[in-house]
Amino acid sequence: MAGRDYYQVLGVNRNASAKEIKQAYRRLARKHHPDVNPGDKSAEAKFKEINEAYEVLSNPEKRRKYDQFGAQWQYADQFAKAGRQGQPFRDFSRGGVTFEFGDLSDVFDSILRDSSFRQARARPKRRPRLESPIEVSLEEAYHGTSRVVEIDGRRLEVKIPPGVDNGSKIRIPGKEAGEEVYLVISVKPHQRFQRKDDDLYVDVSLPLADAILGGEAEVPAIKGKLALKIPPETQNGKVFRLAGQGMPHLNKSGKGDLLAKVHVVLPTNLSQREKELFRELRALRGPKA
Repeated sequence: MAGRDYYQVLGVNRNASAKEIKQAYRRLARKHHPDVNPGDKSAEAKFKEINEAYEVLSNPEKRRKYDQFGAQWQYADQFAKAGRQGQPFRDFSRGGVTFEFGDLSDVFDSILRDSSFRQARARPKRRPRLESPIEVSLEEAYHGTSRVVEIDGRRLEVKIPPGVDNGSKIRIPGKEAGEEVYLVISVKPHQRFQRKDDDLYVDVSLPLADAILGGEAEVPAIKGKLALKIPPETQNGKVFRLAGQGMPHLNKSGKGDLLAKVHVVLPTNLSQREKELFRELRALRGPKA
């Protein structure tokens, strides 16, 4: 993707926060995922482009170098060394690098003359990095699962740990020495739960009487149903946090939280007696001040 602006690829501005970059990546990865666009080569190429941009911008050190050196960010250390050896340059972080003396070829000549860089160039080239997309359900992401994948003509059973999220990568053995092979995870949207990092969000319906007088509500969770105590005079839209009932943290202990948002359900098909009781209640409470 040489020459492409990683920020433009993800559709964010250059001062975007890490959270904004992650959100943009998730949205685009879901849209252009090969499983969602079977046989669409342009979508597959776009998916790879998005992953490459996210790999750099989600890493603070790589992003710093990219902001300073643009498409040549991988040579940042060599540029800096060349500058110290008499090839000064100005850095315009918004537009790459502008050199005061000579041009880009002068700096590359200086780099190539450096003995340590020549030794690095003499090493065998690193084999390309292979990535294969894998889609899992939210339940599979919660409990962990396994997949049989075919890569390089090999069929491998790969364990997917609990807590994976969109963009999570699992490294598997390459066919040849130095080969890097990764499974890139995408999690299917769930019809009931919404996920934000390791927290889950769910809506809970609550009868009007229970909202007014208090009671108990049944809250769906991935591992089963939970009982939630509802205090009297609970307002519509109230959010209750159930600690430790969210997604597992990837590669470490603990879980996120489950946040249940209450939606008060108004009664319908009222009987005559029920209407009378509501009229009495309105009369007791009087007009609003």
